[in-house]
Amino acid sequence: MGSSSTLKASSSTSNPYSYYDVFLSFRGKDTRKTFTDHLYENLVAHGIHTFRDSEELEKGGEIASDLLRAIEESEIFIIIFSENYATSKWCLNELVKIIDCWKEKGSTVKPVFYHVEPTEVRYQRRRFKDAFLECAIGADQEKEKKIETWKNALTTAANLSGYPVQDQ
Repeated sequence: MGSSSTLKASSSTSNPYSYYDVFLSFRGKDTRKTFTDHLYENLVAHGIHTFRDSEELEKGGEIASDLLRAIEESEIFIIIFSENYATSKWCLNELVKIIDCWKEKGSTVKPVFYHVEPTEVRYQRRRFKDAFLECAIGADQEKEKKIETWKNALTTAANLSGYPVQDQ
């Protein structure tokens, strides 16, 4: 991820259109009380303005306008891929928006592979495959297109240089 000075150099003061230095994308039930909390606390302690959703945001199932705005107003995205990341339509829709920002604005995207291998994400293997198999049951053409969009976003993000995190 680089040093805090690298992140600060990319802060909102260098881009008047950005409100957040860093946006964290993660599956709450996998990492909220562990890895993500530690990462968030360290970023904030170093003066890095960081967006982390609250547990309340997922109630609606679709990305809320406030969350879309937070994504659009962020410069750096840290995507924490964990075992259940792909089971959340919320996470997958968020990921699609992040990849759109990366393509359109050249935002920085850093994947973290938290107890999953990059190939699991890239090629939708193991839990990532299972999540899409469940989602595809009874899918109409519109839902199949959405699933394909999610798969493409996962592949794109997993092809970026990232950081594996495994138990020691």
